[in-house]
Amino acid sequence: MNVFLTSAIKHFTNYRSMAEKALAQLEPGQLFISPAPGSNSIAVIVQHMAGNLLSRFTDFLTTDGEKEWRARDEEFEPLINDKDTLMKRWNEGWNCLSNALASLSGDDLTSIIYIRKEPHSVTDAIVRQLTHHASHVGQIVYIAKMLRGEDWEGLSMPRKK
Repeated sequence: MNVFLTSAIKHFTNYRSMAEKALAQLEPGQLFISPAPGSNSIAVIVQHMAGNLLSRFTDFLTTDGEKEWRARDEEFEPLINDKDTLMKRWNEGWNCLSNALASLSGDDLTSIIYIRKEPHSVTDAIVRQLTHHASHVGQIVYIAKMLRGEDWEGLSMPRKK
């Protein structure tokens, strides 16, 4: 597999793992807490990430990444209210991404795809998605850390070690 694709898959996998380790530290009800007025709960962020992945990576090479069936604004409403349904949606999004990336060859990386009718190379679209999701994983981790307080278990090297 192409070096870029291998690297992208590795980084997506790491971000997914980081988010899932943060989610695992929370009680189910904590996923639905909005940390401040006007801010998103972890559940809403997860809904958005899943919707974004499904839209961008369904028929990745052949259709616009902003699908007509996507209801983006609804992703920011608290539609899902239980952890099992939320995690099912999370996995659907990540599985869609994984399948799309696994189907690519190095020759595909310079192909042009469209997101909101704007042209992007496949490489640029993948980098765009990686950075977008990295920012949302950071939000998930930060909110989870606030909710856990002193009981938070670090996700990487412990402090002062």
